[in-house]
Amino acid sequence: MLAFLGLLTIVLLLVLVMSKKLSPVVALIIVPIATALIGGFTTEIVTYITDGVKTISTTAVMFIFAILFFGILMDAGTFEPVIKRLLKAAGNDPARITVVTAILAMIVHLDGSGAVTFLVTVPAMLPLYDAIGMKRTTLATVVALAAGTMNILPWGGPTIRAASALEVPVTELFNPILIPVICGLLAVLGIAWYLGKKERSWVNEQGQVIDSTMAIEKDISLHRPKLIWLNTALIVISITALIAALAPPHVIFMIAFVIAITVNYPNLKEQRERIDAHAKAALLMASILFAAGCFTGILKGSGMIEAMAATAVNYIPSGIGNHLALMTGVVSMPASLLFDPDSFYFGVLPLLGTTADHFNGEAIEVARAAILGQMTTGFPVSPLTGATFLLIGLTGVDLGDHQRKTIPWAFLVTMIMLTMSILIGAISF
Repeated sequence: MLAFLGLLTIVLLLVLVMSKKLSPVVALIIVPIATALIGGFTTEIVTYITDGVKTISTTAVMFIFAILFFGILMDAGTFEPVIKRLLKAAGNDPARITVVTAILAMIVHLDGSGAVTFLVTVPAMLPLYDAIGMKRTTLATVVALAAGTMNILPWGGPTIRAASALEVPVTELFNPILIPVICGLLAVLGIAWYLGKKERSWVNEQGQVIDSTMAIEKDISLHRPKLIWLNTALIVISITALIAALAPPHVIFMIAFVIAITVNYPNLKEQRERIDAHAKAALLMASILFAAGCFTGILKGSGMIEAMAATAVNYIPSGIGNHLALMTGVVSMPASLLFDPDSFYFGVLPLLGTTADHFNGEAIEVARAAILGQMTTGFPVSPLTGATFLLIGLTGVDLGDHQRKTIPWAFLVTMIMLTMSILIGAISF
């Protein structure tokens, strides 16, 4: 009975969210409560929800303050000198332009927002691509690969969701795959260079290069050029402390945010305005995380996940079950076309993780394999994310053309990271 209710809960979540009948926040709360009531649970549901929310709280806090921290530094113009130098270095060589595009997207995506990455990178580079006759599909592909791979960072949505779903520290999930992710980013730069070299064969050499820095609309009154080095040092120290696990991630970003906003915007009115400017993105994700705490709390507390895993063990051949992490990694990127991040990480991943445990595997390895592709390299090509349509809208390319060109490269990047993860032992073969 519990296994059936657990399966019903996951299926209902997938159907309601993917069909847009309910928002993820509403579905994550109402669906497990309804199925738990059907299963005969009553007052225990309150305990399950409370326990689930408690386990998610520090992750939600980390995400909120990470968004605010990087948002403040973006407002202060911390990355402007780098962006201007990159655009100048690009010149009119297609290979350099594509590499600069990738680096720029990686830098901007430090705040974890695909929409912001596309809104900054595409307007900055599009005039340059058009002026010398480069394909817009190449621009869309390079930006998508860079943003998608950067989305694996500890404060990225998929990684946070995976850590929350399995109730493990973000650093424990991410740190073992740091080297594979770096390899993935290097692979993106290599792909960008290759695509740029292909553009040389047909690019219009007579095109007039436009000063693409003029394409970015920005409020320079918010910039703090005298504080660039201090802000840069603050980023380096924060990320170093995070990777080295010198303190819990939520503590690191709370302190970093306080320093950033106090130093850059000491005026209280300006501080309120800067927080308001980034509050929507931060609170939207936080609400989903707390709702996910309700979802996972009920499924785990009621025993539904354990029951589903025990049932699945009876039907999964041991030869397959022993390699569940590897299989998850292989299908993770294509799975972005079928599952939105909330449905996958809060509905499917806990079941996969628990099933792996039954086969003497590691649930956290399944999560590591999942974040190598599911809504990371896969999010900028998925029709289930608004960011994909923002990207193709800004570049003016067709969704089908974008997917045909980008999906094979995105899958390759995932396979490179998966292979490296296996070689260094972060994921078992």
